[in-house]
Parts: sequence; C-alpha cells; structure tokens
Amino acid sequence: MNLMKNIKDILNQKEFSKEDLVTMLSAKGDDQKLLFAKAKEVKEREVGKKVYYRGLVEFSNICSKDCYYCGIRKGNNQVSRFNLSDDQILQAAEFAYKSSYGSFVMQSGEISSPAFTERIENLLREIKRLTNDELGITISLGEQTEETYRRWFDAGAHRYLLRIESSNRGLYQKLHPNDANHSFEKRLECLNTLKKIGYQTGTGVMIALPFQTLEHLADDILFMRDFDVDMVGMGPYIEHPDTPLYQYRNELIPLKERFELALRMIATLRIVMRDINIAAATALQAIDPIGREKAAKVGANIIMPNITPGLYRNSYKLYENKPCVDEEPQDCVQCLDVRIRLADAYIGYGEWGDSKHYFTRNTNS
Repeated sequence: MNLMKNIKDILNQKEFSKEDLVTMLSAKGDDQKLLFAKAKEVKEREVGKKVYYRGLVEFSNICSKDCYYCGIRKGNNQVSRFNLSDDQILQAAEFAYKSSYGSFVMQSGEISSPAFTERIENLLREIKRLTNDELGITISLGEQTEETYRRWFDAGAHRYLLRIESSNRGLYQKLHPNDANHSFEKRLECLNTLKKIGYQTGTGVMIALPFQTLEHLADDILFMRDFDVDMVGMGPYIEHPDTPLYQYRNELIPLKERFELALRMIATLRIVMRDINIAAATALQAIDPIGREKAAKVGANIIMPNITPGLYRNSYKLYENKPCVDEEPQDCVQCLDVRIRLADAYIGYGEWGDSKHYFTRNTNS
C-alpha cells in the first residue's frame, strides 16, 4: 500500500518529486508552519539574512503585446500611456545610487525596435558613468533579438528578468493571443539566449491563475530547477477589469488564499533551489500591507522599492489595487527599512546582491 508521505519526511529530503511539491504547495495549518520554518532555515543558511534592494523604475507602459491578464496590454484603450524621458530615468537611477540601494531595475512594456535598442543601450552606459559603475543593473524589457540582448549586456546590464508566466504550454496559450507575437517557443528561446550571453537570468510565474492547478505550479518549480535559473520573480495573480481574463474572476480562489499560496510557492522554491535570488513581488503587498516582508521571512531575499515618479505610477497598473501609487520614491526608504527588520532580516545597503547560484553554476559548468 503506497501511503502519501507527510510534510516532515518530505522536508528532510534533498530531492523532490512532483508529488512532493504538490504536498508542499497544499500545506495548511501546522504543515504550512513547518514548510515556512524550513524555508527560513534554508534561506539563512544558503544566502543569509540579508535582503537586497532593487530600485524599480517602470519607465513606459507602451506595449506591443496583448496578454489577456495585463492592464497595460496593447488593446486596452482605457489606460493613459506614458514614456519617461531619459532625464527622468537617469534621475531615478541617481536616486537609487544615492539611497544606497545597490541595484536598479528598468522595466517597461514590451517594445522591439532599433530606436528602442539604441535608447536603452545609451541609458545603460550613462547610468554606469553617472554611478562610477557602482550601481548594479537589472532590466526587464521582454523578448528581443540576440544582438539586442548582447548590446545591452555589453553596455552594463548584468541581470535580466523575463517571466514565463506559466511553463505549461497549454495554460500559456490560454493567457495569450494565438499569434506569432505571443509564442511560447519564442519565450523559451529568449531565456536560453539570455543565459548563453552570460546574464544572471531570471524568470517567474503568476500564481492562482484561472485554469491553473497545483500540479501546474509544481511543474513551474521543476521547470525553474531544470532550466537552472538564477533568480525568480513571481506573485499572486490579481485580476484587472480591462482584460479578457476578468470574465473568469468568479472562478478564482479568494485573495487571501492566493496570497498564502504565493508564500508557499516562495517557500517551496527556496527549499528546492536553495541559493537563487527570489524577489518578493509587489503584488503581495497589493493583498497584504506587509506582504513583501512576510515573503522575506519565508524565503525571498530581493525587494524592489518603486522609484518611478509618483505622477506616473497609477498608469503602470498591470493589476488592480497596486500599492504605493500615490507615493514619491523617498517615501519608501525609511518605511521599508523598519518593516524588513521586523521580518527578521536586514538590508544589504550598497551591495549588488548578485545571485549566488549564478556563480556556482558558472564555476561548475
């Protein structure tokens, strides 16, 4: 008779099957406490108690994609489009540098053109010059050609986040239009290209989507493990009224359960991929005011304070209830510091906080 393993036995293992992951992801009550305690232990042993800041500037909500879940999708004519000037982006980078954030993230809607490639390349070089090459740079600018990725890498970006959103091809196709501009294969190809070039390569998924099962999420973790990813940014799915997926809102689990499931995903991923960087997504804070700090307690070690000028934050709404849209960058600094310490962690000010896994992977390859 093949009895299911209990959570204690699973947490003592070094390798995990898909069934083990489903058990971890479905943990409730005391089992969930055990899962979280193990993830905290693994995090502190493998990457320490430090949390690293990435000052995030969302510099444009102009996008060529029409993803069914996203509030800034090309087809949404209710959104007010914006594109920060180069000076505004450089001022944000300077703010991150002077605030000792250590790293800077540039994110926008997905645009691909020679002019965009050149603009980003010039900005990267200028940020490096302005900060004496002391500010780490992550970019999250979607699918591009290999040449574009190389140009940006050579200009100073060393980390790239390209979320897969779901590693299950069938579910991916339910989240995107069925056309050449939304190709699952292209997404995978870009991730492989980023890794080949030498970026610290990051991906991530949405949690508690319509049509998604715990088995899908377990497969997402196995995908990230097998891809040997260096960093992950993932958070709970929050519906946006101006998107096609909104019609399935009544099939979603309650927000509080989505939040708990996201914490279990973070904890489980930390146990499986012990030395990667895991970001506490802003979407967690949209559900729970101290959501990111709770994530830091169970495995996350990256926080991305939003340093986009306050005027534009409300226009970069991928989902509803986005937090801090009425704040200016300086409002976040002291507030976050105190809250991170409450989560039994502390901030690695002025440090890039690179993925330990990246260096291990490249040493062993």
